[in-house]
Amino acid sequence: MTADMTSNRTARPDRYDAIIVGSGIGSLVCGGYLAADGRRVLVLEQHDVAGGNAHVFRRRRRYEFDVGTHYLGDCGTDGIIPAILSGLGVGDRVRFRPMDNERGFDRVITPTTTLDVPSGWDNYRDRLKRALPGEAAGIDTFIDLSKTATALSRASVLGEPVVDLYRANPEVTRWSRRSLGKVFHHCGFSPRARTLLAAQYGNYGALPDDIGFSVHAGLMDHYMRGAYYPEGGGQVLVATLVEALEGHGGELRTRTAVARILIENDTAVGVELADGERILAPLVISNADYRRTVLDLCGGEAAFPAHLVRQTREATMRCPLTAVYVALDTELPDIPNANIWWHDSDDLERAHARMIEEEMREVPQLIFSFASVKDAGAPNVCPPGHSNFQIMTVCPPGHEFWGVDKSPADGERYRRNAAYLARKKQLTDTILATAEKVIGPFRDRITHLETATPLTNERYILASGGTPYGIGNWGGVGKRPDVRTGVEGLYVVGQSTRYGSGVGGTATGGMVCASQVLDRPLLGEVHQGAVVGDPSRLPDRGPDWDPLRVSRGRARQTAKGLARIG
Repeated sequence: MTADMTSNRTARPDRYDAIIVGSGIGSLVCGGYLAADGRRVLVLEQHDVAGGNAHVFRRRRRYEFDVGTHYLGDCGTDGIIPAILSGLGVGDRVRFRPMDNERGFDRVITPTTTLDVPSGWDNYRDRLKRALPGEAAGIDTFIDLSKTATALSRASVLGEPVVDLYRANPEVTRWSRRSLGKVFHHCGFSPRARTLLAAQYGNYGALPDDIGFSVHAGLMDHYMRGAYYPEGGGQVLVATLVEALEGHGGELRTRTAVARILIENDTAVGVELADGERILAPLVISNADYRRTVLDLCGGEAAFPAHLVRQTREATMRCPLTAVYVALDTELPDIPNANIWWHDSDDLERAHARMIEEEMREVPQLIFSFASVKDAGAPNVCPPGHSNFQIMTVCPPGHEFWGVDKSPADGERYRRNAAYLARKKQLTDTILATAEKVIGPFRDRITHLETATPLTNERYILASGGTPYGIGNWGGVGKRPDVRTGVEGLYVVGQSTRYGSGVGGTATGGMVCASQVLDRPLLGEVHQGAVVGDPSRLPDRGPDWDPLRVSRGRARQTAKGLARIG
């Protein structure tokens, strides 16, 4: 199969070893390691800055809001994220602030219970038993399954021999392939127990019957190893990876949209940009939305077997989110160094179904993330004495809920649409009124208020359905594509791969992709202390160092339009 190769522009000579489409965490990790190995790497990003869902935006020269970096797990001395950074030679450039891991990094609130979730599986077990004394046996079963399943998964990702371990744990292997809902049923949990255990489903955007048990357990294990926030915000992590990429000879181009991935004789040969320019390379890695990669960038059946195209076209996405960004001219009282997960029901699954059926006339759950508490005193977050936080909620899928006919990626000009604006205002007002019931009154102290809907996310990130979580069902619950595709020289990374959502999952997927390209077990090596990158090649950071500027790429650092703080 051969994709259409007609063009009025001449292809640029093959002077890159790899082209990466999109600049999320997965692609920056992968690109950094390929560059550190000596490969000539080009990363292309259609937005003004790198980072994907991990980027930030600034408002009023006083506030910086993280789009998707709300907390990170596993950032201790044995952590995978620090190991990935250290392996690139940039481990000392990102500092991680611990959240309240002893008292609780997540606070779950339901009508009958407040549960503070601590780090450590056994500490979590004890808190659950105190909250659910009648369900101790089921809790023991669930925690034991989770601990064993995640230990096996971690060993596998780190390249350790696991065949005998899996053979010795057939029950865990069997349950790891099933949905979280089926494991809940196996444990005999009540709706209240299911609600407390799945309360943080906003971390992956799917209800228990629609998510694999291994996904849930893996995300929880990530935070059971300690919850952290990157000092200076998520853009610091992005900028550090950009420095590693560029320091090792790679190139980041922002404001550069890719129109097509070029495929000849079942082999990726480069990309064509939106302006018609072609750039050739023997390796293409797509960090673009997986459905768009297969169906649009690669031309569907022109590059892939019909069954894979059909499976991708029929794939469902995980839940979309609406986020309200709030700044206040005062500090909020009694806010813990934790996220708050509030539910208006002890049966979150029934409440979610009601939300869909009633088109969200009420908000059944909210997620609060307090940047000014997690990164207290950071000058980029807010002025002293102010607050900066987000309130998020999952919302119904589909464009119809928002009063539009198609997606922004397909040309929908929605931002002045009266129906869209009315829905956005109604939902924002409802979220704010509900939030005040949880954390107390604050609306009269607001200095900045902004709402991002799934259409906003789709416009900036080009994510199908506007979800930050990627594919939900790709031919089966929990089934997702791997990084290697059936096209020679074409790989994928990002939120829709089998390695998971969030910074930890996408970074791991980026490492797996680089490992397959370079044919070496990178993650295991760096976790054992290997350093692939060369710190001497990194740029110095002066007193005016700005991660947002760095994240525009070296060629555009001084371009106009950069928002500033102060």
